[in-house]
Amino acid sequence: METILRKLKVEVNDKLYLKEPYSSELGLAILKTGSKLLLELGMEQFTFKKLAQQINGTEPAIYRYFENKHKFLLYLTAWYWTWLEHNLVFATANLADPKERLKVALQLLVEGPILTKNEILDPTHLKEIVINESLKGYLTKSVDLEHRSGVFGQLYAFSDRISKIVSEINPEYKYPKTLVSTVLEASLLQSFNSKHLPGMTESSLDQEGRLEFFHHMVMKTIINE
Repeated sequence: METILRKLKVEVNDKLYLKEPYSSELGLAILKTGSKLLLELGMEQFTFKKLAQQINGTEPAIYRYFENKHKFLLYLTAWYWTWLEHNLVFATANLADPKERLKVALQLLVEGPILTKNEILDPTHLKEIVINESLKGYLTKSVDLEHRSGVFGQLYAFSDRISKIVSEINPEYKYPKTLVSTVLEASLLQSFNSKHLPGMTESSLDQEGRLEFFHHMVMKTIINE
């Protein structure tokens, strides 16, 4: 399983790039070095000029792959959500009980990927980028246009897969998508808060505690609606 994902080319919506970054050594360098630089600098300070200096390339060359750094961020987050979906499929393949599968899904949301090796991008780095930057990717004026173009399809696919597990546990529950999207966003915010805004959460609420909190909240919501 780990070997398969290590070599896996993660498919991302082609509206997010101008030229397939997997198609050349330069494109791969943009992904590998760009993700590290974005994690280091943050979205506000990250620029293609700085990335070009890191890879000994030029800004125009990078712009041939990505329209702007916003699309680059959306590409990385889409890659991450697809990676988590692959993790979920592999990790739950032999679990018949939907409650056990839901627990795995929540673990992925709170703790990040179970399988963390890929030859192109580091899923653990992308987890931190998603926690720190992903909301900036769609809280924008262009979100409706981007939605219509399908660039959030990877996020939808992962969320829908978890929503279906919720519906397996309780087919009468009316709001599986809303519940899953709420937990997804809250898990990112609580991870961010625990590190940067500790007054927004209990000081004792570590990663294990967050998983316990979300699992308890979701199961109580589904079973005791």
